[in-house]
Amino acid sequence: MTRFWLGGYGSAMEGSADGIGLLAGEADRQTALEYRGAVTQTPSPSWLAQHPTLDVVYAALEGDAAVQAFSRNGESTLRPLGEPVEAGENVCHVAVAPSGGYLVASCYGDGRVVRIGIDEQGRLVQDAGNRAAEIRAALLGEPLEAAPPAGVAAAATDPYAGSLTASGEDAASGEERVSHAHSAVFLADGRIATTDLGFDLVRIWRPTAGGLILDHEIVLPLGTGPRHMVAHPSGHLHVVTEYSCEVFTLAAGRDGTWAVVSAVLSSPIAEVGTDFPAELVRSRDGHFLYTALRGSNTIAALRVRGGGESLESIALADSGVDWPRHHLVHEGKLLVAGQRSDSIALLDLDERTGAPLGIRHTAQAPTPTHFLPVR
Repeated sequence: MTRFWLGGYGSAMEGSADGIGLLAGEADRQTALEYRGAVTQTPSPSWLAQHPTLDVVYAALEGDAAVQAFSRNGESTLRPLGEPVEAGENVCHVAVAPSGGYLVASCYGDGRVVRIGIDEQGRLVQDAGNRAAEIRAALLGEPLEAAPPAGVAAAATDPYAGSLTASGEDAASGEERVSHAHSAVFLADGRIATTDLGFDLVRIWRPTAGGLILDHEIVLPLGTGPRHMVAHPSGHLHVVTEYSCEVFTLAAGRDGTWAVVSAVLSSPIAEVGTDFPAELVRSRDGHFLYTALRGSNTIAALRVRGGGESLESIALADSGVDWPRHHLVHEGKLLVAGQRSDSIALLDLDERTGAPLGIRHTAQAPTPTHFLPVR
């Protein structure tokens, strides 16, 4: 039996999901995957992450600006492990440290990158640095609000501020630019990369006992909108951009400073302004990458070339859903979540070429936004 926890949008996020759902069945020709209902009553758990060693799942409660932990209870049920913990406005992504000692939450609404501690049982707790800020505020007689926000890393600054109008708008688009943190990836050297979709930044952080310290930033071209990332086995970092429909490849130099080494359109026929890439995932062997284009509702496949430093677009296929918000590679197939079609699709992949071969089957599911394999 193949099972996935399914994140989704509830009514506060204009969706119909009741909580974390269960998708189960066999991803083969005999038994299709089916939605088995909600296993928690949780508002808009839009992104899910697994603890590396414990049977605990963490959910970004996007409409509630919070993160909550859930422990597995039985084969296919989850129960709350403590109360929700405040993160930031429209928290849309969580990533758990390989040590299991904390997670990083990315908040689209206010641009916050928030570190939240995890105890030995998997519960969310305040980091020592957060508690120190509270103690300092109490000793100095300051209101708590005067102390640094709990676990929040340094705010981003728009690197293109000088090219904007006096009102802070992009002179080309006429839209106001604001910070939008969107995802985090733990790097092999222990540092953390995060994207800022609003300010066209990839930010590199050093974790310390007191919190996350900004190491440096990589500025992408104006208006690209970096969204999600894949850490490749070669050591390269691939970044998909929501606004320009590109995938940038980054590499670290000898001094540890990251820089762009190549960029390619996710598909030669992607329509900028109409298509908006969502997730970026890789095949198990790292030879292929896949991104979904919301708009044309397609899946773009790319081949990783050389030592991982460049990509080549190889195929574009129907995703089988409307507004493919998330997808993952599972046992040689591609599972796609259709946010607006209230459905999921399973696509076959060509093992040799990496190209999507066609839609194996589809199933109904309420406003799906994220898959997480049940461990």
